Amino acid sequence: MLNIPREDFEALVAEALDSIPPELTGLMTNVAVFVEDDPPPDDPELLGIYDGVPLTERDGWYSGVLPDRITIYRNPTLAICENRDDVVAEVEITVVHEIAHHFGIDDARLHELGYD
Repeated sequence: MLNIPREDFEALVAEALDSIPPELTGLMTNVAVFVEDDPPPDDPELLGIYDGVPLTERDGWYSGVLPDRITIYRNPTLAICENRDDVVAEVEITVVHEIAHHFGIDDARLHELGYD
């Protein structure tokens, strides 16, 4: 497994977020992005997860809630990558994938768009 320190991995996640067009990031509301080393034990190969209420499902009841969470998992990402370039690409794909869930785009549509 590659050894990319947590701080460097967090920087790659920040760079992936910075690459999202401002027109989209400006629409992201009440969402926080985190990096954790390991996913839950019941899904050890999980690269990222969105936990929250997608923008498409928010209505009048949605106020005063904790921020949605996007979590990117470092160790499973490093485990499937052969080099740093692979990590950069996988982080970008995972970040876009989870942000898409925030916008209400499901896995089937992401698959059609090439984000597996």
